[in-house]
Amino acid sequence: MIMNPFLTKLNLPEDARAVVIHADDIGMGYSTVAGFPDLLDAGALSAAAVMVPCPWFPGAAAMLRELRDHPRLDIGVHLTLNSEWDSYRWGPVSTRDRASGLIDSEGYFHRLEVHVWSHVDVAAVENELRAQIDAALAAGVDVTHIDSHMGTLFHPRLLGVYLKLASEYQLPPFLLRPNAEHIQSANLAPEDERELTRILAESEAWGLPFFDHFHVMDLSRTAGGLDEARAVLSALPPGSMTYLILHPAVDAPDLRAFAPDWRARVDDYRLLTDPAFGDLLRELGITPIGMRALRDALRRTA
Repeated sequence: MIMNPFLTKLNLPEDARAVVIHADDIGMGYSTVAGFPDLLDAGALSAAAVMVPCPWFPGAAAMLRELRDHPRLDIGVHLTLNSEWDSYRWGPVSTRDRASGLIDSEGYFHRLEVHVWSHVDVAAVENELRAQIDAALAAGVDVTHIDSHMGTLFHPRLLGVYLKLASEYQLPPFLLRPNAEHIQSANLAPEDERELTRILAESEAWGLPFFDHFHVMDLSRTAGGLDEARAVLSALPPGSMTYLILHPAVDAPDLRAFAPDWRARVDDYRLLTDPAFGDLLRELGITPIGMRALRDALRRTA
């Protein structure tokens, strides 16, 4: 395998196995905010992302301001165009105009990615995503990166907006080196697959950081996170960068009420606060990296 070129920019050895250990969905609800300081103090978490349109974003922002001097604080914006739950919903921060295509018949974001792709006005998407980033910055969040809730922005209609905002704000976007398996899993039309591959290839040629692998911890499990993490991390090749995505939350009534996968989210929280996980990283020779390091490297070469 060819070494990921960003390892050198991060001053890491060419055979490093670098992993961003990432917490998604911060601010989705109280349960994602309450235990976050403990995740930082435990030491395994290396990055996270906040959901600006969600009801608990103000609480998350207040917490992040209190933690701003924490040496491991690394917070991106989890750019959001979907509201997927049945009993707990949110909508755009930039508009309530149905002509934008951002809003479903109930007045919230669409639940599914395919509904976003077929309904939205691309200019409205840009306005909304820009408003989310600006809101995070205005709330005092030192934004380190951007990524995409449910992967909705990884469609040829929307990927250009994502990359444009990354360039404008000088923030690394989460990007995965294209491969046939991941692209085919999105169930795109053949012409969309080809266009997505072309845009991603051009973006890598521009010098944006790309990850070689990613893994979302299984949200259908009820336990066993440490075994899953061991299997994933032990298989990583040297010279690679990987994005490991978790959805940690404390066991709280709000989580049980809205998230059918609440057990897995609680297990993600347990995993990130378990000293055995840190021991596993050391045992396997994994180098945790944050998105702040990628942001700083990107800005040095801009």
